Amino acid sequence: MKIICVGRNYTEHIEELNNEKPKQPLLFIKPESSILNKEGNFLIPDFSNEIHHEVEIFLRICKKGKDIKEKEAHCFYDAVGLGIDFTARDIQSLCKEKGWSWEIAKGFDGATVISELVPSHTFQDIEDVSFALKKNNEIVQLGNTKKMLWKFDELITYISKYFTLNEGDLIFTGTPAGVSKVISGDELIGELEGKEFFKVKVI
Repeated sequence: MKIICVGRNYTEHIEELNNEKPKQPLLFIKPESSILNKEGNFLIPDFSNEIHHEVEIFLRICKKGKDIKEKEAHCFYDAVGLGIDFTARDIQSLCKEKGWSWEIAKGFDGATVISELVPSHTFQDIEDVSFALKKNNEIVQLGNTKKMLWKFDELITYISKYFTLNEGDLIFTGTPAGVSKVISGDELIGELEGKEFFKVKVI
């Protein structure tokens, strides 16, 4: 299984980090070893002083595909979930400054939270799904799939041009504005359409 992530897919998030708006989806891959354990406790790594939360909707690929046409893309995922792409922002900033790859800022152990899955057909409009992240019971990130620069089908078409998609692969589709540093003692709760999908304790 591979985890393919899309960066800079929400305009307000691009602006809050003062990043350049991309002309095509910005992709990176997180290893399976980055998935947080079932206990739901995120241990702040000792190599970073600035870990940020980034809540995202992700898709589960249901069958193998390559060079997928956009009109057929909806047939290649069967479920969605909610997750966190934890980011070592200080390390990422250094890597950007040096022109280095920044996978170590995104793919370290425990950096990926994955919720339970919901069949995609249960949503009335998959392009209008709301989600949120609460930190210590306060909403800090609020998003909706209708605000994505590239929609699900567009992402699958673009990604499958470069990577063969296999059953079980996950696609993280980008984070809205509101990312911020986590500290020990924080509690993070992810909500999809108003329902709690995960709870993570930061230690």
